[in-house]
Amino acid sequence: MRREDLAALYHLPITDLVQRAQTVHRQHHTPDAVQLCTLLSIKTGACPEDCAYCPQSSQHATDVEAERLLDVEAVLAQAQRAKAGGATRFCMGAAWRTPARGPAFQRVLAMIRGVRALDLEACVTLGMLNDQEVEELKAAGLSAYNHNLDTSENFYNEIITTRTYRDRLETLRRVGASGISVCSGGIVGMGESDDDRIDLIFTLATLDPQPESVPINALVAVEGTPLANQPPVDPLVLVRMCALARLALPKARVRLSAGREVLSREAQVLCFMAGANSLFFGDQLLTTPNPDRNKDLALLRDAGMRALDSDGHAQALPPLAKERALPLWQQGPA
Repeated sequence: MRREDLAALYHLPITDLVQRAQTVHRQHHTPDAVQLCTLLSIKTGACPEDCAYCPQSSQHATDVEAERLLDVEAVLAQAQRAKAGGATRFCMGAAWRTPARGPAFQRVLAMIRGVRALDLEACVTLGMLNDQEVEELKAAGLSAYNHNLDTSENFYNEIITTRTYRDRLETLRRVGASGISVCSGGIVGMGESDDDRIDLIFTLATLDPQPESVPINALVAVEGTPLANQPPVDPLVLVRMCALARLALPKARVRLSAGREVLSREAQVLCFMAGANSLFFGDQLLTTPNPDRNKDLALLRDAGMRALDSDGHAQALPPLAKERALPLWQQGPA
């Protein structure tokens, strides 16, 4: 697909865009099923990068306190809890520019092996990788590696100066060449233009192989970061991005990620209609809030959705932690 074709699709009336995306979605995916994923910060804060959106950067004065790499046992306990709650992918994030070598990296490899032994997909995000690190991650059984492009190459230097866009593409090239699935997406609402959003999806679509997972994040503006005063993104922009990702990467899982806390139920359902079929599941992402588990399950149940099991088959959603007397939309404020 050419870049001009993507631009024409992005600017369609949203009803036409969603209809086209839904048609493609049904050709490649079970239309009423989503993958539930859980994300855990295994090493928090003190990152030397200067990403303008990130509260974990050591260059920003935020409330995030630096924490050392978690123990393997603690991480696997969280993975077991995630699986019991219905998640089929367990994602682990460490605030590193590049992985810490030696015992720390060996500990991450042990986490991956432990997560895989639980019959969960294992995904990590550890920063930039070299060839040896990719080989060791693959040998440990890693299912997917997350390394977001964040935005277009043109807008990238407005957000990050401590590494280049080419640095990120090189890590994605190494991961893809190894046979580990690539997870890569971006963030909307950072001040980028529509052209930047289209360029991001075009770049992802032209990766070889294409990403297996495409997270679509809305900026969570955190006090102390350079983007703290950025206004919330229009939810319809998220819908357009989900639809464009579905059309450009028809086989990928399009993952609703950060920023869902401020989205209405209707906006999230529109994203599902536009081709999103995965979401992060749990009360917190790395350091930012995420909708309550029961709130998510109630939304999915009210929308008639099902969950994907570890084999990719649709099944009933996991039960709520406790029964609700009324549908969520009829309840008063929490």
